[in-house]
Amino acid sequence: MTEVWTTQMRRFVLPLVLAIAGLVLFGQGGYIHAKALLAQVLLERAFTETIATGRETKPWSWADTWPVARIEVKRIKASTIVLAGSSGQALAFGPGHVENTPDAGERGVAVYSAHRDTHFRFLQNVAIGDEIDVTRSDGKKFRYRADSTSIVRFDASGIDPLSNGYELVLSTCWPFEALTPGPNRYLLHATLIGPVS
Repeated sequence: MTEVWTTQMRRFVLPLVLAIAGLVLFGQGGYIHAKALLAQVLLERAFTETIATGRETKPWSWADTWPVARIEVKRIKASTIVLAGSSGQALAFGPGHVENTPDAGERGVAVYSAHRDTHFRFLQNVAIGDEIDVTRSDGKKFRYRADSTSIVRFDASGIDPLSNGYELVLSTCWPFEALTPGPNRYLLHATLIGPVS
């Protein structure tokens, strides 16, 4: 009787434990994407208010960052709000404007960075020649054209933010399909083609 009971328990308990573990893992993955989507709604609201009032508006009261720009690639219907700074906390909720790089539309190289599996997933679909619009928090809008891409080590990007010219670099981890972090970064390089009225 005990052996029958033990065998029946194994047949029931093991699949139940595996199913629960699978649901937990699935839930964690879903949570990350749900957080990213909800954050973009709150960031969009804060960005709209920032443009309207001219004051930095935090997306939620405890945020340590605020929206500074919107990046759009209309051909592929991609749009995302960019946060001040590129700390891990900021990148958890949206792309970050990399410190010590100019704002879009200013001389030098404006650099924005985000995770490959959420906010910059769309970079794999941007084609050379695509137009990228960047709207700053002051309401000014600038258009760039995607010129090239490169794969570099995180510590050897070769980007000089103070170079002459008006450029934009969008940066994310590489390869896009990887499940673990690695040293390589995918860079999308674009050149300013003018302000947008």
